[in-house]
Amino acid sequence: MDSEKPVSADNRKRVLIIKPGYSETLDADTSGIVSLGDILRTTVILHLYPPEQYHVTWLVDQKGAPLLRGNPFIARVLVITPFTPHLLLSEWFDIVINFEKQPDICAVSDRIPAWRRYGFRLDHQTHTAVSYDHADEALSFSTNQTAKRSKAKSWSCVLYEMLGHHYAGQPYVLGYQPHVEVIHDIGLNHLIGAKFPLKRWPEANWQALYDDLSADYSVCWQQGTSDIESYIDWIASCRVLVTNDSLGLHLALALGKPVIALFGPTVASEVEGARLVNITPAVSWDCIPCLESSCVQASPCMQHISVPTVSAAVRAKIAGVR
Repeated sequence: MDSEKPVSADNRKRVLIIKPGYSETLDADTSGIVSLGDILRTTVILHLYPPEQYHVTWLVDQKGAPLLRGNPFIARVLVITPFTPHLLLSEWFDIVINFEKQPDICAVSDRIPAWRRYGFRLDHQTHTAVSYDHADEALSFSTNQTAKRSKAKSWSCVLYEMLGHHYAGQPYVLGYQPHVEVIHDIGLNHLIGAKFPLKRWPEANWQALYDDLSADYSVCWQQGTSDIESYIDWIASCRVLVTNDSLGLHLALALGKPVIALFGPTVASEVEGARLVNITPAVSWDCIPCLESSCVQASPCMQHISVPTVSAAVRAKIAGVR
């Protein structure tokens, strides 16, 4: 902390959120693959920093920037370049929030002039991430798989607690706002990223679900995967979304859509929403959720979510919406 606190030009408090998406906040992920879903989920904390009182800068990877542009809570979307650390070290913030656990990012975050810090910092002896006040539990989830599997709190709840606040159901905040009509009863968000392929419901099940539902409803396969705004437009055009645990799930929740979400190897309780129905495998394996990228069972758990179970949930949700 600097000895003298500078004054913002417009008297708003300056906040820096470091969430480029390289490591998942509650996972021990070291792949370096940008998690767009993690970036979107983190926007839930923006309700703590209304733009009338706070000037928010969000540090993000180029791949995640389209999710944040146009967000009414964010004054500046700052894309990471080799020179970005030098820029941030020349600035001053009232609050720095670092949700990344990579040692190099922690090292830069610790040196940025700030009055108050949250999230993760660097242990200069072990060169690993450690927590600031309120973030001990979040760090334990990323280092202790048993603790993460057994926790009953949602991801949003944990983020709020990391900042010393109580979560009260605040939604994600999406920057891009689609202007499309609902033209499909049901959207099938069947694809999954390369990072965690076990999360995907088998293709044969998706096809069987399509065959079952398309007799009674207009059903559309996932679209817009090469462009984030087109993808958001497609989700907005669907009355109900059926999805794996993926970015599409969080985009649909951000848009206020009814969602049927299929969970197996990941923690279903991490995601909550008033219009969300979570479906998990109909087996009593102790390994679920395993949080692993490979399966030790003869058949992965996602194969044990039946088509009739999903179809019944979709039909009930459609009836409620109509």
